[in-house]
Amino acid sequence: MKKIYKKQLFLIALFVFIYGCGIKKHIPEDKRLYTGASIVIKADSTVTKIKELQDDLVTVLSPKPNTKFLGMHLGLYYYYKNQQEKPSFLSRWLYKKIGQKPVYQSDINVIENENILRNKLENYGFFYSTIAANFKEKKKEAAIVYNLKVPAPYKMASYQIDSMVSPIYNEIKRLTTTAPFQKNMRFDLGSLKLERLRLDAALKNNGYYNFNPDFLLFEADTNQYKSNSKKFDLFLKLKANVPKKSTIPYQIKTINIFPNYNLNDSTNVSSVRFQDKNYYQDSVYFKPKYLDEFITLKEGERFNPSTSKNTARRLSSIGVYKFVNIQYKETKDSITDTIASLEANIFLSPLTKRALRAELQAVTKSNNFAGPELSLTYSNRNLFKGGETLNISTNIGYETQISSGSSGLSSLELGLKSELIFPRMITPFKINKDYFDYSIPKTKTSLSATYLNRSQLYTLLSGTGIFGYTWNANKYITYEFNPISINYTRLSNTTDEFQEILDNNSFLQSSFDQQFISGLTFSFTYNEMLNAAKEHQFYLQSTLDVAGNSISLFDKKTTETNTFLGLEYAQYAKADVDVRYHYNFGSKKEQTIATRFFAGYGYAYGNSDVIPFVKQYYAGGPYSVRAFNIRSLGPGTYNDDDTESTSSFFDKTGNVRLEANLEYRFPIYSILKGAVFADAGNVWNTVSNSDFNDADGNVRDKFTSNFINELGMGAGFGLRIDVQGFVIRFDLAAPFHDPSLEEGKRWDFRADEPVFNFAIGYSF
Repeated sequence: MKKIYKKQLFLIALFVFIYGCGIKKHIPEDKRLYTGASIVIKADSTVTKIKELQDDLVTVLSPKPNTKFLGMHLGLYYYYKNQQEKPSFLSRWLYKKIGQKPVYQSDINVIENENILRNKLENYGFFYSTIAANFKEKKKEAAIVYNLKVPAPYKMASYQIDSMVSPIYNEIKRLTTTAPFQKNMRFDLGSLKLERLRLDAALKNNGYYNFNPDFLLFEADTNQYKSNSKKFDLFLKLKANVPKKSTIPYQIKTINIFPNYNLNDSTNVSSVRFQDKNYYQDSVYFKPKYLDEFITLKEGERFNPSTSKNTARRLSSIGVYKFVNIQYKETKDSITDTIASLEANIFLSPLTKRALRAELQAVTKSNNFAGPELSLTYSNRNLFKGGETLNISTNIGYETQISSGSSGLSSLELGLKSELIFPRMITPFKINKDYFDYSIPKTKTSLSATYLNRSQLYTLLSGTGIFGYTWNANKYITYEFNPISINYTRLSNTTDEFQEILDNNSFLQSSFDQQFISGLTFSFTYNEMLNAAKEHQFYLQSTLDVAGNSISLFDKKTTETNTFLGLEYAQYAKADVDVRYHYNFGSKKEQTIATRFFAGYGYAYGNSDVIPFVKQYYAGGPYSVRAFNIRSLGPGTYNDDDTESTSSFFDKTGNVRLEANLEYRFPIYSILKGAVFADAGNVWNTVSNSDFNDADGNVRDKFTSNFINELGMGAGFGLRIDVQGFVIRFDLAAPFHDPSLEEGKRWDFRADEPVFNFAIGYSF
C-alpha cells in the first residue's frame, strides 16, 4: 500500500516538473519570470506583532506574481498557448477565462515599492525606517527580498482639543470622551482617519448639516520631547476659514409633504396641516392620518440623516410610490450664532394606480407532467387612499403526463385568489409603535379557491383564508405571523382506481379525510443573500405551523371523531429550519460555494393520527435532491416496485425531512452560468405505516438512528441563464446512493440513469 502511495506522489511530482519545464521554455531569453516578494524585518525590541506587519506590508507591493494552482501556472500556460500561430478554440476560451500575461523581473519598480513601504511604515508610526532590496535570481526566474530595519514606533503621550468656535466646540469635546485613543497608543494614520469619520457622522446626526470631515485636522507635536523618547502630543483642531454655517447645528423648521407629486405640480396648491406637517395635494390622494406614521421627521428636531433615511425607507415600503425624494432647503436669514433652520420637502411620485400582468409559462415537472399555464393578475394600488393594495389573480393550467407508461393521465387546474394588503397593523387593540422603528408591519388578508381535476383519479376543491402580519425588524430580519390560517379541501369524483389506492394505504386515506385545517403560522427569516457584495452570506428561516388548538374549544364530539360545523378538522404541530451559507470569491465574486441544510418535523395529535397530505414533507425534484424525481424518494428505504403506478405520486411523503446540499457556481460566458453539485436527503415517518413494510414485514419508513445510511444521494451539473437575477435553471443529476435498494447495492453511481430538472430560480 505504501509503495502504491509513493508511486502516486512520484508521478504527481514528475507531472508538475514537466509542466514547469513547459512554462519555462516559453520565457524569452532576456527575461526572468517574477515569482514574488518577501519581506524580512529587523525590528526594535519594543515592536510587537511582526508577522502581522509583514503580511500587511506584502499586500501593498506591486505587481503581483502570476498565480498558481496546485503549483502550476495555469493562467500563464494558456497565455503562452494562445500565442501560438493557430491556437485551438479550447486554448482561446481558457485564456479568456483564466489566462494571465506574464510578470517579468523587469516589470518591478524597486524604488517605487520602497517608497510605498516607507510611507506605509510611517502611517503606522515607524518613522525613519530603512529599506534595502535585492533580487534572488535563478535560471528563468527571479524573486525579490526587501530587508526592513524598523525602529521603535512613536507613541501618544496626550490627546487634546484646540480652541474652537461655539457651539461646535462643546459637541466635539463631548464626543472625544468616547474616542478610541489611549495613552501610549502607537501613531496610526488609519485610526486618525476613522476617528475623523466617526466625529463627522456623530455631528451630522446631531444637526450639523453643513459639516464636512475634511474640516477636522489632527496634528502630532513632538517638540517638547527628546528625539529618542519617541513620544508625541495629539491635537484636534478645525482648519482655518471653516464657514460659519458649518459650525452650528440645524433644526427642521417646516415639513412639507407632496403625496401625489409630479414635475408639473405647483407648490402653491392648497395644504392641510396635520400633526405639525403640511400636506400639499389638490384632492386627497393619500390620507394624511395614514401617511403620517411613516414619517419620522419632526418639526423642531435637529437634522439627522439617519432619521431622513429611515423615513425614505418606510415610505418606499408602502408599495404605492415609485420615487421618494427628500430635499432640504436652508431657510433664508435663519443663521444665528447657535442655530440655523431647514425646510424639509418630501416629494412622493406614485406608481401607476392600476396594473394588469399576464404570464404564460410552459411547465415541465419532474413527475413527467408538462403543459401550459396562463395567469392574470390585476393590481389596484392605494385602493382606499391609505396605501392599500388589492391583487386579484387567476390562473389556468393544463398538464399531461408524457411518460410512455402513464399515457392518458392529465391534470386541469383553475385558481382564483384575492389579496388585500394594508401598510399598517389592523388589530382590535392598540400596539406601541416604538417597537417598529425600522418599518411598519403590513396586514395581509387573502382568500383563494382552487379546482383541480386529475383524470382517472379525482377532483379536489380547496379554499384558503389567511389573515396575518409581516414586518422587517431590520434590513436582514423579517417576521411573518398569521394568527388565522384556514384551509378546506373536498375530495370528490374519485375513480375506482384511486379509491383502491386509498383503501390500500390507511395513512393516505387519513390524510385526505381531514378536510378542515385551522391554525396559526409563524416564521422568522434572517437573510444576507440580498447583499451581493458580501463575501460570506448567511440565511436562516424557521417556521412554526400549529393547527387545531383554538378550534378544539368549539368542536362537537362524536363517538368516532371530533368535528367543527360537521367537518373533521386536523390537529398537528409542524416546525422546520432552513440554513444556508454562501461563500463568494473571485475577482468579481462571480464564483460561489453554496451550502444548505434543512430539517423538519411534524407531529399529529388529538383529532389526527396523520398530518394532512398537503402538510406532509416530500423529497426529490428540482428544489430538493435533484438525482431523484419529485416525491419519488423515501420514505426511508421504501421501494415501490411498480414505479409507473399512479399511486407513487401520493405515497412518498413523511412527517420528518432531512436534507443537505452543496453546489459550486461559476460563470461561463455572459449570462450563461454553470454549476456542479451534490445533494442528500430523505423523508421518514416517526410512526411506521404498515403499508410501507416489505414482503417480510420489515419496517422501511420509520425514522431511526440509522438515518445516515438511508439518505438518498446524488450529484450532477447544471446550466443557468441568469438575466439580472431572473434565473432559468437546467440540472442533470444521477444518484450514487439509493436507499430503496438492498444493503450492499445502494452505493452505485448510475450515470446512465440521469434525472433532468427544469426550474425557475436557484434551488437555494
